[in-house]
Amino acid sequence: MIAALSFDLDDTLWPVAPAIQHAEHCLQQWLRQRAPELAAHWLIERLRTLRDEVAARHPEIAHDYGAQRRRSLSELFADHAERERLVEDGFATFYAARNQVSLYSDAVPSLHRLGARFRLASLSNGNADLERIGLARHFEQRLSARDLGLMKPDPRVFARLCAALELAPTQVAHVGDDPDLDVRGAQRAGLFAVWLNRDGRTWPHATPPDLKVGDLDQLCAWLDAHVPEPRGVT
Repeated sequence: MIAALSFDLDDTLWPVAPAIQHAEHCLQQWLRQRAPELAAHWLIERLRTLRDEVAARHPEIAHDYGAQRRRSLSELFADHAERERLVEDGFATFYAARNQVSLYSDAVPSLHRLGARFRLASLSNGNADLERIGLARHFEQRLSARDLGLMKPDPRVFARLCAALELAPTQVAHVGDDPDLDVRGAQRAGLFAVWLNRDGRTWPHATPPDLKVGDLDQLCAWLDAHVPEPRGVT
């Protein structure tokens, strides 16, 4: 009996690459205005490389993309007299743009439809802000790697999700686009794992997902056909 659904966010409810590219562009524009002496030497590709290098050097913040971004900016402004203020202003510019996402067309209608039957949660390795995006009201629980200090596919992440919902793993279905982080991670933790495969990829593992769908409309239709109305949902 599925009583709750948890959703990955990036590339599940919206495509993440355009949002990150937009955020990188906004950060570059901001840098040209606030520190033009650095901007000419720190184009988008070099800023991206710096962030990747910081992530590699600091595995202790692998779960926190915001901390990685701030540390990258701190290194960028290492010799600047206004280092702290520039780091916070630069991160605020990037983060505001990162949350300007374009939702998949099925996202909001499906969340409304599913929320009428199931308890909903979000479970993400990313650092999207559902309040800023306008989706927070749909989710009873909102869990992120940044707050948990752990990342999918660590089974403790899914255990924390089930504990927050006060449900057994077999009562929770997790929906996500990543075969390893979402599907295999959820399966190993005992959840019902739904692979959202929007772009027709081939499943890469021997063990299949519990359910494969091409969009959220298909998920809604399958749940309507196969899952009885959960008790306690009005």
